[in-house]
Amino acid sequence: MPGPAPRGGARKLGSGPAYRHACVHRAIRLSVWRGRRASQERVVHAAFPLVMPRDSAFIGQGRSGRLDCGTVNETPPPHDPKALSDAARPSAAAFPDGPALTATESPAAEHADLDLYDTPELLAALVAAQQRAVQAVQAASQGLAQAVDAALPRIRAGGRLLYAGAGTSGRLGLLDSVELHPTFSWPHERAQALMAGGPGALLQAVEGAEDDETQGVADLAALSPGPNDVVLLLAASGTTPWVLGALRAARQAGALTIGLANNPGSPLAAQAEIGLTLDTGSELVSGSTRLKAGTAQKIALNAFSTALMVRLHKVYGNLMVDLRPTNAKLRRRAVRLAALASGADDAAAQQALVEAGWRVKTAIVALRRGVNTHAAQGLLDAVDGSVRAALAERHSPA
Repeated sequence: MPGPAPRGGARKLGSGPAYRHACVHRAIRLSVWRGRRASQERVVHAAFPLVMPRDSAFIGQGRSGRLDCGTVNETPPPHDPKALSDAARPSAAAFPDGPALTATESPAAEHADLDLYDTPELLAALVAAQQRAVQAVQAASQGLAQAVDAALPRIRAGGRLLYAGAGTSGRLGLLDSVELHPTFSWPHERAQALMAGGPGALLQAVEGAEDDETQGVADLAALSPGPNDVVLLLAASGTTPWVLGALRAARQAGALTIGLANNPGSPLAAQAEIGLTLDTGSELVSGSTRLKAGTAQKIALNAFSTALMVRLHKVYGNLMVDLRPTNAKLRRRAVRLAALASGADDAAAQQALVEAGWRVKTAIVALRRGVNTHAAQGLLDAVDGSVRAALAERHSPA
């Protein structure tokens, strides 16, 4: 049996003059050949390369997993890798046995022989693919800025950050919510996360739970959302019924809704007050949205919540001055931060922190203004917790 074809060419399904045309695109997500005389579209979903014999037949792997063959009335158009990569997704009618594949579910148009790669090459491909996640978030940066600015007045008015997602998306939302407390002293009760399937779904997938839209409505409604709350709804597909149910409950309560999806044109992005599409395209392992899609959501959540905390004066310069030092490592970090921001030595910084109840911002203001920690806290309270304002500093232009 012949070995695999070299990368960059198609695997031959036969030999001899009958096989005179082969696509160099190794894995064709969607190939569409139109017979103009018949005015009819024929579609083949191919995981294997397409091979065109002399009689203009097509051979490829169909949706059933078997090799499907058929004929067209004319020679296919010249090979164009970009056109194949960017081919329009077919309608549901194109596949009578099921709906059209979304971008996150479609096989990628490269690395068709991923399982044959040696380990360094395999890892290089997986890591390189993550670059698309960064690009997707950068493309959505204006929308993220809009989300931060819209959330800020609600959070200042006492609102909460509520996260709702299923599977990987739900776990990423939970991670973001949990980390706000030690990083920014954000109250636990003001950052709450819901997952389809409940808390047990964190450690063990409860796949069917995401299909229950009614439960999504009930789960979000149980948190009694209000107009000052900010609800982040997360679904790579943008079509998850449980998440759409949570979205419906949040909208009915008048909360700000921010939808994050990875598929263009998703109902989640369309129905949320602020819809963000992180278009990461196909996954290197088809359908595994814990890869690029998950990375993009993690970046977006990091950026959103961190920017929000900066606007809430949880950062001075670029220093994490509102952390909660709950262990030895964080206490050492607090001492370094207080010393760095005030110019004091470590001993003086630690003494000020002890007197301030390990509140880094209070210790900095006390050291810089030469006042006791009680007076320093009063200065901070008067300016909404802003270290810069308490020190009567202004931002200097770069």
